[in-house]
Amino acid sequence: MQPHYSVSDHGEPLPLDRPIVLLVGGATGTGKSTVATEAAHRLGITRFTSTDFIRQTIRAYFPPPMMPSVHLSSFEAGGEEGFLEQTRHVLVGVEASIERALTEGWSMVIEGVHLVPGMVPVAIQGALLVHAVLRVEDVDEHRSHFSIRDASTGGVRPLEKYLDGMDEIRQLQDVIVERAQRFDVPVIESTSTEEATSALVDLVLARVELALL
Repeated sequence: MQPHYSVSDHGEPLPLDRPIVLLVGGATGTGKSTVATEAAHRLGITRFTSTDFIRQTIRAYFPPPMMPSVHLSSFEAGGEEGFLEQTRHVLVGVEASIERALTEGWSMVIEGVHLVPGMVPVAIQGALLVHAVLRVEDVDEHRSHFSIRDASTGGVRPLEKYLDGMDEIRQLQDVIVERAQRFDVPVIESTSTEEATSALVDLVLARVELALL
């Protein structure tokens, strides 16, 4: 197996004897994809996926009558209960993705709303697991994230759908953040992408340095 590396804030490699699994959770529109992608780049981690991608794969195998919750957006799944049901289905695929990466000996970053504290492992044998949740505290700032994403992606995702669902999205954020606090998962404010990315990378580096001790 090849050695695994993290990257310090000075660009110096820190050897680690096991892969890193970085999980980046948070409600829709908190910048998970952008922050997790940039963090992966800074850390030199090339394996990256999202729970949305995993959910889309599950949809291909299970039609709506068999697994209706995975065919809905997280904030349309029926409140907290429906969202957590959807999460349980998606986490089966998350666990398989992690198992495959670890079998091959690679570090990995996974981002997504379904990485709910208390429902994902707190430790993984043979890997250094780091879990964090992103949050946007101000509702107007949160709303602006969707407009920015709409402009940058050319409207790939329907803007009005997310703006109309802001109340439900914010309620799920409250659920995720409360669970993060309950299960001692760090919560990172994601108003600034740069600051959130730096905080996430610093968290990983701190865990790596602790592991090296």
